[in-house]
Amino acid sequence: MSEEVRKEPCSSCPYRQDVPSGLWAAKEYDKLCLYDEPTTDQPHGLFMCHSTPDFLCHGWAVCHENRGHEYELLALQIARIRGPVDIPPPAVPLFSSGTEAAVHGKADIQDPSEQTREVAGRLMRKYERLRDA
Repeated sequence: MSEEVRKEPCSSCPYRQDVPSGLWAAKEYDKLCLYDEPTTDQPHGLFMCHSTPDFLCHGWAVCHENRGHEYELLALQIARIRGPVDIPPPAVPLFSSGTEAAVHGKADIQDPSEQTREVAGRLMRKYERLRDA
């Protein structure tokens, strides 16, 4: 069994620099910071794509594994025990850490822009599971 990382981040990936602030719930942004912790303090679980949850999040894998940080991504180390996990090169500009992505994402969460509301509406129409979240 192997885990597959999306070839590029989805259009609403919280790690993308071009995604509007306030798109996801605060608890979703809080998860990003946990993967910046020292390896032994990180979550063991994989971070799946918000849009296509059968795939690992491209932004998460690229940001945390390829940023030259002193800490390795624990969840990917565990996943690699089961099989190879290939991480594609960055496809678009991404934040350099989960914390940086979370700060951006939470900045407008109380007063989302029109663009954020439009993207959220499109996601809710496209993915029924997001309406129940």
